[in-house]
Amino acid sequence: MNGSSTEREQDHERRTTLMQSSPAATRQATRPSAPTDPVDQAPVTPEPPKNGRRFGLPTATALVMGNIIGGGIFMIPAAVAPFGTVSLLAFVVLTVGAIALALVFGQLARRNPRTGGPYVYAREAFGDFAGFLSAWSYWITTWVSNAALAVAAVGYLGVLVPLHHSIPLEITAALAFQWLPALANLAGTRFVGAVQLVSTVLKFIPLLLVSVGGLFFFDPKNLGPFDASGQGWMGGMTAAAAILLFSYLGVESAAMSAGQVRDPERNVGRASVLGTSGAAVVYLLGTLAVFGTVAHPQLISSSAPFSDAMNGMFGGTWGGTVIAVAALISMTGALNGWTLLAAQAPYAAAKDGLFPAAFGKEKRGVPTFGVIVSVALASLLTIANFASGAKGAFDMLVLVTTFTAVVPYLLSTAAQLYWLVRGSTDKVNGAHLVRDAVLGLGAFAFSIWLLAGAGYAAVYQGVLFLFAGILVYVWLAGRRKTAESA
Repeated sequence: MNGSSTEREQDHERRTTLMQSSPAATRQATRPSAPTDPVDQAPVTPEPPKNGRRFGLPTATALVMGNIIGGGIFMIPAAVAPFGTVSLLAFVVLTVGAIALALVFGQLARRNPRTGGPYVYAREAFGDFAGFLSAWSYWITTWVSNAALAVAAVGYLGVLVPLHHSIPLEITAALAFQWLPALANLAGTRFVGAVQLVSTVLKFIPLLLVSVGGLFFFDPKNLGPFDASGQGWMGGMTAAAAILLFSYLGVESAAMSAGQVRDPERNVGRASVLGTSGAAVVYLLGTLAVFGTVAHPQLISSSAPFSDAMNGMFGGTWGGTVIAVAALISMTGALNGWTLLAAQAPYAAAKDGLFPAAFGKEKRGVPTFGVIVSVALASLLTIANFASGAKGAFDMLVLVTTFTAVVPYLLSTAAQLYWLVRGSTDKVNGAHLVRDAVLGLGAFAFSIWLLAGAGYAAVYQGVLFLFAGILVYVWLAGRRKTAESA
């Protein structure tokens, strides 16, 4: 009897150790039969070496907020003004969906706290090909978004420094905005975190000045009609949401960098929710304040709505300069965070043989090759934009990033639902099954809505970008199989 009890205790300890090491190992220990699911055949992604300082909760939260709040906030009120105050309702719906998505990422990271976020979750649930599509799609999102941010930053720089519409000067400035954050990333994770914290704090000072101060100057007469577009409140809300979609990209930032986050099982989810909620408050208050301080006809045609709000609140024209500085700080912080994320997805995939091996090399806690290649591609896209003047084509690429970012969201929420349907005891909390199912379905529906809002043209272009990566997967998979059979 005692011997049997001892054996059970030893068996329990072995199972506990396996569960702590990896979910895949747990399944192999508890199911001696041949595996039938793709995930059971896939190797486990190793954790990156802990060569750099790991992010705490404040820095991880700043990373999420800094990546969500880039430069778009400075144009959002004017962009959605033609739809009327129904835009505020669209903000609320988007916020609820984004927080649901953040909670799902937190649950997934708690069970699998490894660098790569959506890539790791998709691959674990559905196998190599789904994991590759998630990593490839997210990688496209990051470096195309960086190119867009750099171009927008040059526009705000022109308010402070006369560039005289000189293409060489504009290209030089745009490349500087991209490579300076890249150098901060190459210096190590401690510098990434420092830049992110400083930029997040500095950019919130003028934003909060308008968002909170503007409420004291709020005049209801400035508000436009509830449905200014005349297409019904539901149609107006959906149209406004389509413009606001890009505003919430970055909710996955903490999950993407889970390997660099201290105590990721706990802090990834908290940082995702706190960062998303903080960004939502700034978005909502800022838009409401501008709506109430700038007359609706003027706001529709405004090219600098926050500057107009500042000028209306305090008089003079100095508000434009303050907002330009805030915009540059905001975009620099966003470029800093997105540059790190641009290297994280291919890093995790490279460790599993699903991206070229060079992407798996790191120094001081940062995948240096991924940083350099991503910034180089963004730089080429930036130069092409300025040199050709193909503004329409570049705008389409920005819209494509909405599609390419949502693909990993869909696969991640599908992974959450997959574990719930399977009822895997090492993946699912039985006591909260209904709550988690509702949360997962809500996040999945939110992701589908994001795809619909991107528009037919963006989805079409995005699918072409996405499927072009299949050739890369075929090449890498073929080489891996050849090496295994040799």
